[in-house]
Amino acid sequence: MPELNPNEALREEFNRWAEDGRAEGMERDHLPITLPVLEKMRLAPTDNLLDVGCGAGWLARRLAAAVPEGRVVGIDVSDEMVRRARRASPDHENLLFAAGDAAEIPWDANFFSHAISVESSYYWPDPAAGLREIFRVLREDGAAWLLINYYRDNPHCHQWAQHYAVPTHLLSADDWAQLFRASGFRDVAHERIPDPSPSPDVYTGRWFRDAAQLRAFKSEGALLVRGYKPASE
Repeated sequence: MPELNPNEALREEFNRWAEDGRAEGMERDHLPITLPVLEKMRLAPTDNLLDVGCGAGWLARRLAAAVPEGRVVGIDVSDEMVRRARRASPDHENLLFAAGDAAEIPWDANFFSHAISVESSYYWPDPAAGLREIFRVLREDGAAWLLINYYRDNPHCHQWAQHYAVPTHLLSADDWAQLFRASGFRDVAHERIPDPSPSPDVYTGRWFRDAAQLRAFKSEGALLVRGYKPASE
């Protein structure tokens, strides 16, 4: 059997996630670190937003409610995730989902006021290409917001690599910031977003050694990197 290209392998992996019911847990797992980012975005009712790696659409639906006079587009490499997102979002007239990968966003240039990606970018086969595409579809002075839990500066996530079925990128905060700058973004900055959600007294999952490591991971926080598309001179 011929080897799948990276995007096809990623599509198949996240189709499996959707079929296994893992999409429904993403909001529970990611909302505690995402809510502080939404506050920092200072959304206006007329903003147009892009959600890259939207999964089953939990964040896109929240964004659509926040911009009733704007538009939200969610894209995901998994067509099964996109189908589930559409089925779960019949009441949002300003919300659209499309299958697509970060390196080839199916949208016109200079349209979105904000682009956000939560727990997606370290899966992109080519993160630099993904950021260049986000830069392309942002309008002047538009902002890109990238939030991830898997990054080099948090040692309590490094063991996740052994559980991934597809290649991932374990980059540092400075690495991600440099990719932003190389893509044309200005005023690039990064910070940590601690996870305030409660942790169990006993941890029995596969992602952490024990409850103490889980708590240490949450205390280190997720990595938020943001940058702005400059106005033309």
